[in-house]
Amino acid sequence: MNELDALVDSARAGFEQAATPADLENTKAQYLGKSGRLTELMKGMAALSVEEKKTRGAAINVAKQAIEAALNARRLALAEAELQAQLKAEALDVSLPGRQRGQGGLHPVSLTLERIEQIFGSMGFEVAQGPEIESDWFNFTALNTPEDHPARSMHDTFYVEGGTSTAPNLLRTHTSPMQIRHAVQHVQAHQASLAAGNGMPEIRVIAPGRTYRVDSDATHSPMFHQCEGLWIGENVSFKDLKVVFTDFCRTFFESDDLVLRFRPSFFPFTEPSAEIDIQFQSGPLAGRWLEVGGSGQVHPNVVRNMGLDPERFIGFAFGMGLDRFTMLRYGVNDLRLFFDGDMRFLSQFQ
Repeated sequence: MNELDALVDSARAGFEQAATPADLENTKAQYLGKSGRLTELMKGMAALSVEEKKTRGAAINVAKQAIEAALNARRLALAEAELQAQLKAEALDVSLPGRQRGQGGLHPVSLTLERIEQIFGSMGFEVAQGPEIESDWFNFTALNTPEDHPARSMHDTFYVEGGTSTAPNLLRTHTSPMQIRHAVQHVQAHQASLAAGNGMPEIRVIAPGRTYRVDSDATHSPMFHQCEGLWIGENVSFKDLKVVFTDFCRTFFESDDLVLRFRPSFFPFTEPSAEIDIQFQSGPLAGRWLEVGGSGQVHPNVVRNMGLDPERFIGFAFGMGLDRFTMLRYGVNDLRLFFDGDMRFLSQFQ
């Protein structure tokens, strides 16, 4: 065996002993580096004749190719070994069931809304829908709200672009405009019957949705939810209001011993008007009177703005906060929790 064959065998043996890519590169330097053994042999060719250089150079080049082939083979072997080790360490048991995404659910306020719609639906009430950007006429004027009423102030109401100085647009402050819109459409649909002196089907509707006012604390939010109700007919009394709302509250809170009281109050759109309080007879809130809404007999001016004769048609309206009812039903003491988006809180209602 000549010197070059021995060098190739030595390089192969060194490469095989390298356990890591770093060890392999260190061994490579011993043979192919700037000071490597093969490089030194090539430097020694300077003293040879031209014919000897050709013969010697060809032999060294063959040895270099053999060493480089052994080096690349070992590189591939180490890479394959590393890949197999990684696959073994990260092996997946495909026989196990796959990971599933968590199942979502309704927001607690949405749960309350569904429950309210279901209860009033069983009493024959429809659900009205309407725009959240409302005109001044539907939000205030049609509801008998005076021009100097504090609710029209910019300190209480969010006004938006559009409209005119005398008829501005705003984010609705309650869902009562939906009652007016629904009633006007209802009256128009039965205009021919009314003109002929005949009757029309009663207006029985609830109007749930988002509302906006300039207010924010633990029990108030600039955006909140309301549900208002309206029942208009030729023989609808305040007694019907008490029966309907009492039955609703007892069904909603699943408590037959729930007590309600109607306190005289004032609202521009109802006359007479009453605040509605409830009192639980058991539980952590037992014995306390809690205000949950406002109500009253629809004011004749509002009935007239619906396109009806207040001497013939009469009815009642009520309004309540969905967020307030949600807080009472689930024992939540801070309204802001509903809008923080904290999954630790929201997941409790799934």
